[in-house]
Amino acid sequence: MPIIFTSPGPMLVQLGSFFIRWYSLSIALAILLGLYLSPKLACQRRVNPVIVSDILPVMVVVSILFARIYYIIFQWDYYCDHWSEILAVWKGGIAIHGALIGSTLTVAVFSYRKNHSFLTLTDILVPSIAMGQAIGRWGNFFNSEAFGLPTSSFLKIAIPYNSRQSLFINQQFFHPTFLYESCWDLSICLLLLVLFHRISQGKIYLRDGTLTCFYLISYGLGRFWIEGIRSDPLCLLGNAPLCENGLRMAQVMSLTMIALGTFCLLKMVKSYITSDGLHKSPIKFY
Repeated sequence: MPIIFTSPGPMLVQLGSFFIRWYSLSIALAILLGLYLSPKLACQRRVNPVIVSDILPVMVVVSILFARIYYIIFQWDYYCDHWSEILAVWKGGIAIHGALIGSTLTVAVFSYRKNHSFLTLTDILVPSIAMGQAIGRWGNFFNSEAFGLPTSSFLKIAIPYNSRQSLFINQQFFHPTFLYESCWDLSICLLLLVLFHRISQGKIYLRDGTLTCFYLISYGLGRFWIEGIRSDPLCLLGNAPLCENGLRMAQVMSLTMIALGTFCLLKMVKSYITSDGLHKSPIKFY
């Protein structure tokens, strides 16, 4: 029996000129849960939660700004003729990789100015980031956007006629890529929380930055695959809408995340090689 997702529409509440969109609600919920979770993780890591509470509001604003700028850059052909929509974030059109760049820069500047460990802070924040991504993807569902290629599989999403690209105008059912990524991000979040809990109990030792590396690698792997079946990729090179004979920007960024996470993880392992050739693991179980 097929499972078909159908969006109720982008509006949650609309009373005259006043309205609340599902997309805005999903972003707000992701932010609030992050504000709740991150200070608690800081306490488990014996870091003053005030430090995390101070950085989070700034990080949220900068992340949304970078996510929007990133998206507009790769959709400039549209926005150069629609200036009035550049600030309409509530309609969708923010890129996760742009948000990650903004988050990283915010934490880097904050840790430098306040003399805090950058890797300790990122380890505390990545579970909340993964959770926020899992929730935020449901905004794409309500907006009927960021869906995959046409499919006849048992799991699919029905896309309204006016939300389909011209190439797929006669197709009705598509891969629910929002669901794929939401489930993947939630799995990453749960894995990181389990590791975090075991660290706080002293049952496992992980060097600062290890959780960040796990996040970079795991998210990069999942996003690379999911991006390959998206019907609306941002193209670095190639012809829209599917970047034929070119490159999908999200896949390039995902490969960069995988490479960076792997490089840093291997560097941690290498730093544990003693001068006499004996190996000590950066991951210890007790």
